[in-house]
Amino acid sequence: MQAADRVAQLVRRKASSVEPLARAGYATRGFLYFIVGGLAALAAFGRGGDTTDSQGAITELYSQPFGQALVLLAAFGLFGYATFSAYQAVLDPEGNRQHWPVAMRLKWAAIALLHGGLGVYALRLGIGAPGSGGVNARSGTAELLAWSPPFGQGVVVLAGAGLLALALHQLWCSWRSKLDEQLNLAALQPQTRRWVVRFSRAGIAARAVVSLVTGAFLLVAALTSDAQQAKGFGESLAVMRETPLGAPLLGAVALGLVAFAFYQMVEAKYRRIE
Repeated sequence: MQAADRVAQLVRRKASSVEPLARAGYATRGFLYFIVGGLAALAAFGRGGDTTDSQGAITELYSQPFGQALVLLAAFGLFGYATFSAYQAVLDPEGNRQHWPVAMRLKWAAIALLHGGLGVYALRLGIGAPGSGGVNARSGTAELLAWSPPFGQGVVVLAGAGLLALALHQLWCSWRSKLDEQLNLAALQPQTRRWVVRFSRAGIAARAVVSLVTGAFLLVAALTSDAQQAKGFGESLAVMRETPLGAPLLGAVALGLVAFAFYQMVEAKYRRIE
């Protein structure tokens, strides 16, 4: 029991040290998703805008007044979220509440790598470093497929399948996850709390839909050995505009991404950090 108590105390101390980084990371993610969702909504409603991803949102941020300072702040937030995600992956403080602890560790590890890469992109852009163009879905997939066959193709298949599994898990979470337990909303009025949870669920579902499309195209690219079939987050949004449902579908998902941005801001303030 003494050993278990010491481990619990260590986890609590680590949580208190990463909490500010986590909250800064959630806020940064919320801001970037607001840009992504807002631009997609404008594109859907014929008001300009474009379909893009978090990397594109950072580039858009850089083009605004005080853009250099803003992307440097974004880099700090992204590095903070990457640190928090790595902490989740290594110590697994929520493992007692998860049915698939190994899968959750792998998920957090992938999130840490993704946001670490975005942080590097934002930092290089902010300091004006050359060659800060980032990596898109096609170029990354092409590099993997170029590995010794069938190893590279297998890695892409696993990546696509993993993304599909994560998207399905997110859809399940949007419906069944007990957000009231994950978020400390006791300070809010009951009616406000209910609407916060509803908007959060809609946001999680919208992001999952885009991830499903992205994962499906990644699998197609792997099975056909054609990197041109791979599509990133922004390109997956563009595909929705080309479907028979067209602008209404893109508009609904875009507004859902704005709701996801709201959810990230809620997490920045109210998430229980363990």
